[in-house]
Amino acid sequence: MRPTRRIAVLGLLAAPFGARAGAQIEEPLADSIRSALSASIAQAAPPRPKFDDTDARMAYLRWLGEMSERLKKRKTETQIRIEFLETVWYEAKRAGLEPSLVLGLVQVESGFRKYAISSAGARGYMQVMPFWTRSIGDGNASSLFHMQTNLRFGCVILRHYLDIEKGDLYLALGRYNGSRGRPEYPNAVFACRRQWLLPGEK
Repeated sequence: MRPTRRIAVLGLLAAPFGARAGAQIEEPLADSIRSALSASIAQAAPPRPKFDDTDARMAYLRWLGEMSERLKKRKTETQIRIEFLETVWYEAKRAGLEPSLVLGLVQVESGFRKYAISSAGARGYMQVMPFWTRSIGDGNASSLFHMQTNLRFGCVILRHYLDIEKGDLYLALGRYNGSRGRPEYPNAVFACRRQWLLPGEK
């Protein structure tokens, strides 16, 4: 990493959190895309994972325990912390995303603050812009302060951008932030993501 890029990334990591997705651009959606995204948002389900075997369940429980320890300083109440991590894991997997990526994005976007609001009005953990509730939700922007609703919207939106960018995570993150093609935001998310990897993961 070049020194100037390293300084830029460190500056982002040290800066106050809560306003990064505020430049997210409201783009017209094809009817088929709008319908698919709306259906994905509307499928209510509690964040209770199902596993095919004991090994998969044990791996999940190890992940939950490790992430809970790492998150303890940011979320001190055990029950709230566990519910948050269960929901992150569930919504990330549901959208085909890595939980570590979602945790990294939440760290950059809101610093794990449920009621974070950006100067542009982006809300909650994943700093979802209210226009998304009009485009693919029920129009109730206040629901973005509900934990699972916010995480579901954020994960569905990032998945949508990944599909648009044909799997290019760097460009998808740029779209999420409204800074497509610029390195600062994706690099900040990638740096934070590394803090939420299990030993041996890359």
